[in-house]
Amino acid sequence: MEKINYSPNKIVAVLLASQSLTSASIIMIATVGSIHLVALAGGNKQWTGVTATTMLIGEALIAYPASRLMDVIGRRLGLSLGHALGVIGACMVVMAILNRSIPLFLAGAVVFGLARGTLDLGRYAAADASPPSRRARAIALVVLGGTIGSITGPTLINVAQALTTSLSVVDTIGPWMMMGIFFLLGFIMLLLLLRPDPRDIARQYITEHTKQQGAERPARPWGALLRDPAIQLAACGLIFSQLAMITVMTITPVDMAGHDHSLADVSWVIMAHTLGMFGFSFFTGWLADKIGRASVILVGGLTLTIACLIAPFATTMLWLAVSLFLLGLGWNLSFVASSTLLDEALQIQEKGRGRGAVDSLVKISSGVGSLGSGLLFAATGFALTSWLTVIAACVPIALALITLTRQKTAASPTAAR
Repeated sequence: MEKINYSPNKIVAVLLASQSLTSASIIMIATVGSIHLVALAGGNKQWTGVTATTMLIGEALIAYPASRLMDVIGRRLGLSLGHALGVIGACMVVMAILNRSIPLFLAGAVVFGLARGTLDLGRYAAADASPPSRRARAIALVVLGGTIGSITGPTLINVAQALTTSLSVVDTIGPWMMMGIFFLLGFIMLLLLLRPDPRDIARQYITEHTKQQGAERPARPWGALLRDPAIQLAACGLIFSQLAMITVMTITPVDMAGHDHSLADVSWVIMAHTLGMFGFSFFTGWLADKIGRASVILVGGLTLTIACLIAPFATTMLWLAVSLFLLGLGWNLSFVASSTLLDEALQIQEKGRGRGAVDSLVKISSGVGSLGSGLLFAATGFALTSWLTVIAACVPIALALITLTRQKTAASPTAAR
């Protein structure tokens, strides 16, 4: 078999660019999706959260089959398919708005969810194309694309609406048309530039190391995977940090509105949260490569815990911004380190089902957090809801401490004897 020559930096750069396009589109959906659906429903505000929930259903449904499919057709074609779904979703929503069809709008939202669930797996493609010493930084750079999207997405909405107005087209379809263009650009970019396929690079790396070690291990059954301590830590780091972050993030704007904070105050707090989620991704990746995955998951869990504990004491916009920034940063630390650890704990023939299953659970935890937080908030208030979320943050903390203790014991001179 001919040796594959490639540049990891080029592959990560392509994935970062496509992720930026995806993120900008998702931010636009989050901004105008509920507004346009409520308008289609005649102003009925009960439809406010339906767009996000419908998308989440699509994300949860696609994560596992998309990950398995990428093992067969490759990361390049699999991620390109995700962008193609985004183009289809945009076309469906444009038609729904023009025809004032709620069912078609929701069907388009599901397709957007299918697109996002597929494209979220792009971080693993970066890991496939990177050596172990730089794997966390590669994942972190792809996650960093969320920062670019969060900054450009809201601005582009006004540009899209102005453009459609100048063309004498219904201005509400402008953002959706721009999303379709972004997904199309991502499709073309990945199809042409994501070469060689990260799946083939990962297989080459495994083959070379298998020859050095003398034997290839068979794929493990589900029971063995679930008993693997590294997979347990990685999965819990992803799932419970997502649950903690989503729960507090969802209820904070509502609580702020109840305490007479202005919309500008809410915007600043969410901006600080977004900065924490994405702005320090490269540092997080460097730290995970430097001090280890379990250590960074531990730091992430502790940061999430601090954020959940101090948020209810907030009385000013600045204090809330600090607590929500820490909430986003804790999530980022756990997310990047856990994604890297999961990728390394899985053998090449296990990656598709392992990554897909965990990502599906992450999407489900998002749904539980966003829907359950509202019920808990209404029943108990902001403080108790936030403090109960500490329980979720403590799960990866406990597992990380167990892992670090085992590593320390194994490395001690007494253990060596």
